[in-house]
Amino acid sequence: MLVSRSAPLRRRLNVVMTSWHKLLNDVRDPYRPELHYMRGPGPCWHAKQEARVGGDAR
Repeated sequence: MLVSRSAPLRRRLNVVMTSWHKLLNDVRDPYRPELHYMRGPGPCWHAKQEARVGGDAR
């Protein structure tokens, strides 16, 4: 009978610990997407576009 009473408590504790663990992992995540954003087309893209239209595409 003690096992059946503690089951909801264990479930709730598991949810809390899982949430806490996820929060800690998110805080420690070293990936910062703002450091890896693309700033626009590069020189190869411009060369292809110039060749496609036959002139200066800029």
